Amino acid sequence: MKIHILDDWFDTLRGLPCFDLLAAHDVTVWTDHEPDPDRLADRIREAEALVLFRERTRIGATLLDQLPALKLISQRSVYPHVDVGACTRNGVLLSSNMHSDTPSYAAAEMTLALILASYRQIPDQVASIRAGNWQSGVGRTLRGRTLGLYGYGRIARAVAEYARAIGLNVQWWASGEGRKRARADGETVASDKATFFATSDIVSLHVRLKPATRGIVTGDDLAAMKDRALLVNTSRSGLVETGALEKEVLRGRIFAAVDVFETEPLTDTANPLLTHANVLPTPHIGYVTEDEFDLQFSDIFEQINAFSDGAPIHMINPEVLG
Repeated sequence: MKIHILDDWFDTLRGLPCFDLLAAHDVTVWTDHEPDPDRLADRIREAEALVLFRERTRIGATLLDQLPALKLISQRSVYPHVDVGACTRNGVLLSSNMHSDTPSYAAAEMTLALILASYRQIPDQVASIRAGNWQSGVGRTLRGRTLGLYGYGRIARAVAEYARAIGLNVQWWASGEGRKRARADGETVASDKATFFATSDIVSLHVRLKPATRGIVTGDDLAAMKDRALLVNTSRSGLVETGALEKEVLRGRIFAAVDVFETEPLTDTANPLLTHANVLPTPHIGYVTEDEFDLQFSDIFEQINAFSDGAPIHMINPEVLG
């Protein structure tokens, strides 16, 4: 099959073991990002299968209507960036392994890294010594503080394991069902949402973004946080009410460590989430490790081979085959 891989910005996949799964196919790898659907369609018009790097490119009707050769989109995890209805209308199968049994340990590790880096002022200290200076300030110890985990899912539970290993206390907030499961597992659940935000030294978000959870963290929630509390978001920017985090950060009262943004790639240095001294920003690298890529793209490439062999797997819109 003629396969086009989008948004492999550092041409990483060719060097991973999983790439051997595509040995029988004609593969084109795009190492830049093309957001315009018409220009992107010109690039990939001959593609029979399209491989996505998570949510880096939106796949909508404007693009799909211009790709008559396309038969398969192969990716992993959730797919809010893909117009499934437009796929079906154009006869394109979407395959996506939802990996229900495997947390992203890379994302969990990134969460812990952001907490440590923020509390110990690591980016500022590194910048200071590289500039020929010495210490630039005084950090804070994590042991004995309270980490509030919002969302009782696989990644959050992995973060909790890491947090307890360094002496953090852990409390939870989640959906009604999530709180029920947490209590059944013997976890500490806050009495209500307001108390959760008010009593956590650190709040880390681990909720899947969907219509019901968009804006679930409000400006009032952020305003209820302690002075000098830290909000960590390695999940999705849309979980926070639009503009609320920027507004609270500009007050200079709380800290934030964010790996996800409403617009990505975000390069607007007028945005306080990139430039404010109280914010530690990273460019959506929570899942960006060689090990995680090899795990994820093994699934993605196996989906392509299964489709090519006439036995597709992980089908999101199987009615296409009918």
